[in-house]
Amino acid sequence: MTELSAEDRNELDKGSFAFPKQRKEPLENASHVRNAIARFNQVKDVSDAERDAAWKRIEAAAQKHGVEIKEKSWREVGKS
Repeated sequence: MTELSAEDRNELDKGSFAFPKQRKEPLENASHVRNAIARFNQVKDVSDAERDAAWKRIEAAAQKHGVEIKEKSWREVGKS
């Protein structure tokens, strides 16, 4: 995965994260998108509505960066 320095992470706008309010799971490149999917269920203290919105951002970033998503919904993450 491409690591972001603390400074680079702090410079990202909120829209660059799957969970913008919490600034969790950046979506800057394909590696970050794959990592956001893998860690999706590890994000704590978020509502289902926030997860729905985060999944939509992940899907858009996946399409942008050419990442294939097998899951149709965030509820399927980690089920296979």
